[in-house]
Amino acid sequence: MSSDPGVPVFGRKGSSVHVQAVLRELVRAGAEVHVVTTRPGDDVPEDLTDVVMHRVRVAPTGSTAGRERALRDADDRVGDLLDALHERAGIDLLYERYSLWGTAATAWARDVGVPSVLEVNAPLVAEQRTHRELVDEAAAERCARAAVGAATAVVAVSGPVAAWAADRAGEHPEKVHVLANGVDTGRIVPAADRCGGRRDLPDSSRGRVHGRQGALHVGRETSARRVRHDATAFTVLFVGTLKPWHGLDVLVDAFAGVRDRVPDARLLLVGDGPEREAVLARANALGIADAVEHAGAVAPSEVPALLHRADVAVAPYPDLDDFYFSPLKVYEYLAAGLPVVASAVGELPDALEHGGAGVLVPPGDAAALADAVVALAHDGDRRAALGVRARDVAVERHDWSVVVRRALGFAGVALPDTSAALADGGGRRG
Repeated sequence: MSSDPGVPVFGRKGSSVHVQAVLRELVRAGAEVHVVTTRPGDDVPEDLTDVVMHRVRVAPTGSTAGRERALRDADDRVGDLLDALHERAGIDLLYERYSLWGTAATAWARDVGVPSVLEVNAPLVAEQRTHRELVDEAAAERCARAAVGAATAVVAVSGPVAAWAADRAGEHPEKVHVLANGVDTGRIVPAADRCGGRRDLPDSSRGRVHGRQGALHVGRETSARRVRHDATAFTVLFVGTLKPWHGLDVLVDAFAGVRDRVPDARLLLVGDGPEREAVLARANALGIADAVEHAGAVAPSEVPALLHRADVAVAPYPDLDDFYFSPLKVYEYLAAGLPVVASAVGELPDALEHGGAGVLVPPGDAAALADAVVALAHDGDRRAALGVRARDVAVERHDWSVVVRRALGFAGVALPDTSAALADGGGRRG
């Protein structure tokens, strides 16, 4: 169940990748999977074409208040749809991505005795109020309490999100569990030619300072398959939506410092968003635009090839008061065997084993970020060691097969063990 109209099930957003990953694990386990959603999306991966989609249409409106009422009306129709599905095929499990106005699905599951898992990725009431627009906050709070209260188990992507959900779980806060995001370590693997970061810098990158000049790179092809690049250049990678809370201003400032000491370095930005023009303009003002490549938004299937171009990947989050994220990008970096430099905020120190699987820097500190990247640029052995440990962490702790099975286990549901089949097909190790 995914009724958030901002999350296309078959889309390119990080939230869409998350939904598809859960579906993929259920399909791999041999389940017949049906999805009830307000927004199906149209980028259907080949391995998910057998998923049966059921669209709940939302009436168009011209106001925020009208939109909220329309989404509640759409949710009111979910129970009848689930009744019909249950009568035809029998529903054994309901797995729902929490949305602002969704209450019917977990209530239906409770009433008919079907186990349910509610996945909570953010404190949506506060998020909607702060970053978007929320008219009926009291109703949104009632919906959150109803959805959390009715679920058999609740999985939250971070400690702060779990605390928020537990406050709304009524008499049973113990049913709320912290479960970080995952990654498909079969789809995302280390690049064979990078060998965990052992690639040496070209001689031209050693020991000289580069005068930062160049013109802004705009109008590039957004497809990863067609972007021109220098395969020998030391490449710093950022993947994600270009939004203010991702620290992109700090990243560009830091990369200017990297270019002073690693003159052939390049910055590869994968993703799009409202900060695009500001980020590229900042690069131009610093004279490093010729070294910044913006690949734009790409399909999930194109991400692995872009990860393979990187030597170091970054997650330069600022020091946010309410950092509750479990960034998918970081787990993708780890799965690709990339050395990661990330801000020491939220769940990131734990994800990077407090420095064992990556380098942590103070949030908002461009100089520290630049120093960490430069140090890795000149230390291939350390990049290699971090890359190997990163891959191990991804496989052992964050593969979606582990995450989904743990989530279902909290609700008393076990999936068949498909590890032997995965090993026969190439497995997730390596």
